[in-house]
Amino acid sequence: MNNLNEQTQLDTAAETIAETLLKSLGAEFRSELAFPELTEDMIERLRGYGEQVPFPANATLYAHGDRKIDMFVVLEGEVDIFLPSAEGDAKIYVRHRKNNVTGEFNLLNSQGAVVEARTVFPSTLLRISRTQLRRLMRTEGDIANVIVAACIWRRIGILKAASSGVVLKGLHGDPKMMLLQRFFVRNNYPHRIVDVSVDERDNNSASLPVVVLSDGRSLRRPSVAQLADELGITELPDPEMICDVAVVGAGPAGLAAGVYAASEGLCTTVIEGIAPGGQAGASSKIENYLGFPAGISGQQLATRAQLQALKFGVQFAISREVIAIKQVNGIHKLTLQDGIQVCARTVVVASGARYRKLDLDNYVKYENCGLYYAATAMEAVLCRDQEVIVVGGGNSAGQASLYLSGVAKHVHHIVRGPSFAETMSQYLISRIKNSSHMTVYTQSEIVALEGDSSLRRVTWVNLNTGERTIRDISTVFVMIGAEPNTGWLFGTVRLDKKGFILTGNAAGFDNSPYATSMSGIYAVGDARANSVKRVASAVGEGSVVISYIHRYLADHRHEFSAQPNSTLAPLHSVAAATAGVNAQIVLHPSFPGA
Repeated sequence: MNNLNEQTQLDTAAETIAETLLKSLGAEFRSELAFPELTEDMIERLRGYGEQVPFPANATLYAHGDRKIDMFVVLEGEVDIFLPSAEGDAKIYVRHRKNNVTGEFNLLNSQGAVVEARTVFPSTLLRISRTQLRRLMRTEGDIANVIVAACIWRRIGILKAASSGVVLKGLHGDPKMMLLQRFFVRNNYPHRIVDVSVDERDNNSASLPVVVLSDGRSLRRPSVAQLADELGITELPDPEMICDVAVVGAGPAGLAAGVYAASEGLCTTVIEGIAPGGQAGASSKIENYLGFPAGISGQQLATRAQLQALKFGVQFAISREVIAIKQVNGIHKLTLQDGIQVCARTVVVASGARYRKLDLDNYVKYENCGLYYAATAMEAVLCRDQEVIVVGGGNSAGQASLYLSGVAKHVHHIVRGPSFAETMSQYLISRIKNSSHMTVYTQSEIVALEGDSSLRRVTWVNLNTGERTIRDISTVFVMIGAEPNTGWLFGTVRLDKKGFILTGNAAGFDNSPYATSMSGIYAVGDARANSVKRVASAVGEGSVVISYIHRYLADHRHEFSAQPNSTLAPLHSVAAATAGVNAQIVLHPSFPGA
């Protein structure tokens, strides 16, 4: 491929990723939701949460990179929102007028601002601090819904503009480059991709990829944790704070647990290694999830759930895995990578499972260089109009094959079993059978991978006949079952022979079906032994377990101190009041027998 064609392909790839991401987040941009005009009644109610402040013309309310910015309501005057352009200067993205509010997705978390806000001329604004905004989100439901909708639609608009955020520069197809790109995409963080061609490489190519921040600084080959900290994508909790619930894993089960816990007043932290969504977040489309007749992508489902959680005040610690846990005086102390501590009264283990790997000697060599575990918009760009392979017999593999058949030249689907009947939903089986862009190879397995720096050739064999097939294929999607992500729990809770967490009955510390062998630790979703490996089931378990946590906290309320906004605080008050009444009854002189 010559350099001109190669560059054209890279440019097309970047455009396709942006377009597909927008579709996954809700298709067309809706300006009426992104820039609503609040009613006079809403404005009056908001006055109780903020301070009316006059600003001169051209006053900067917040700039790129500013964290935990306040929300401003325009009472009089106008505020311009600026996006950086590809040329390096700023351009007006939108102008807020009377009864409009400032802010976007980072109003709900600690991300740095990806836009700049300045007054146009002397203006009067209602300034609402982060503390008051959190109180507002809990008490003013209709206003909270308007703000949340505006936040997500504004972020979609900023993603579509593709000029804000950070710049990711690196070699096309480089595994490290793809890891960082996947991190940005799955966390919906604005970014631009600048692919460095072979001819442009210099002596510094070993330091690629490079992330260029909004302030001009460059991070060379940064880790995911380093990026998350720098951009505010993670919110690392105060190690001295004790939350009511720590949820380990932000897949469907963990997100559901976070939403239900926070909505019911529990101080909640969700810990996730890469991005919300888990394995389901990498699904191109889930068509059998209740309430979505046209289907919903895994990322769209994860984004909506994360927004719900943020709305209710959940804190997300993204980019670090939990590596150890111990119980000290009834409090669970979780150790994250880099030695970061999280303390909680209860723990919900929703760490899910990871896809297994093929048993091939050189398998690791081609991970992210031809071997992938997710078929999303980003991976689909790599195999447009090419032949690809999907390995696996479950729903995830079926969804991936159907999705890829719409972009790839042909999909070769390999499965070890005699059919999909035992492991895949019928609607997927029927569609695969009727597709002219797919060929299914039953009772087969891959036996060889070839290529220099990246995958170039694949060989598979029919286990019955011994017939071997060799194809020049550079992209393989491996979805061959899952192994529980529970290594950090060995020696803490009881596990079965495969590493899944035993819960309930004789294995649990109480009669909850989700209770583990350790007091205060519950398990839900794919990591739990004998759970149904479906998204709807995981969401159900994540929501139901919170009722058992409430009961546990109530039974142990005298052992725990409580944060002011936690539901434990009123429990303590009730307990104190009850104790006082009982004391009066016992000690009152007129009481018989006193």
